[in-house]
Amino acid sequence: MAVITMRQAISQALWEEMERDERVFMMGEEIGVWGGTYAVTRGFFDHFGPDRVRDTPIAEGVIAGAANGAALAGLRPIAEIMTINFALLAMDQIVNHSAKLHSMFGGQMKVPVVIRTVGGGGRQLGATHSQTLDAIFAHFPGLIVVAPGTPYDAKGLLKSAIRTDDPVLFIEQATLYQVRGEVPEEEYLEPIGVSKIQRPGSDVTLVSYSKMLQSSLSAAEKLAADGISVEVIDLRTLRPLDMGPILQSVRKTNRVVVVEEGWLSYGIGAEIAARVQADAFDYLDAPIARVAQKEVPLPYNQALEQLAIPQEDDIIRAVKGVL
Repeated sequence: MAVITMRQAISQALWEEMERDERVFMMGEEIGVWGGTYAVTRGFFDHFGPDRVRDTPIAEGVIAGAANGAALAGLRPIAEIMTINFALLAMDQIVNHSAKLHSMFGGQMKVPVVIRTVGGGGRQLGATHSQTLDAIFAHFPGLIVVAPGTPYDAKGLLKSAIRTDDPVLFIEQATLYQVRGEVPEEEYLEPIGVSKIQRPGSDVTLVSYSKMLQSSLSAAEKLAADGISVEVIDLRTLRPLDMGPILQSVRKTNRVVVVEEGWLSYGIGAEIAARVQADAFDYLDAPIARVAQKEVPLPYNQALEQLAIPQEDDIIRAVKGVL
């Protein structure tokens, strides 16, 4: 298998799906002539033309609304919103239209729209441009939320998202774009709504996703040197949430640590902990530990920003704590 970056994997998925289905088109700020803020769509405009790679005004509500309309009319739009922070400007279109039209009209309408966006911190962009808002969007039934942590999963899940008839919010973490991993050269799809064991282990179950998956895998490697065997489970999809592999792992390890980049309060980790408590309480030998971002607007200062974001040492301390 080829070893490529997350950026290349996402770009390949978009290119292959646009070649496969002429109904697929992209729209967003600077995705055409400029090639995208993160260079994911570089070369697309010259190859596919302005009808299928559409530069838009700086108007997130318009981008999401136009994508909804195109999807209802039979196309398969991929709308790029530059960061998830700007998706707040499109909340009405995403949560009141994308997520609800199929249900409200008794299944008569399909909204096959994919909204690609970038979340998370670590790039010194300040509090309003560095938020991890995954839990907010995952709260709404009817909207699929995908957040991959490896190039392999990014490509396979994005291709599946483009082919599904349901609306998908596809969240990428900008600091992962340079992460490299094995990706098959032949076509493949990864199933949406299926968690995945990324590293087997026997002592502690470590649940994470997106950027924190990479931090968790690195922490697990260091813990292995101390004789601690950590099983790392990657959520990959936040809605629908697949608890099967997590509960199976808990029955084996009897200890759980949940790691997320978002804030601790009302987060993804809280949901995981509640479900483990409800469905695997008798197997727990220690309280569930949670690692998350400090409860502050993310600082601009680099040192303070890193102090606020969960680090490998935080994960290692949590794992040793439940042991």
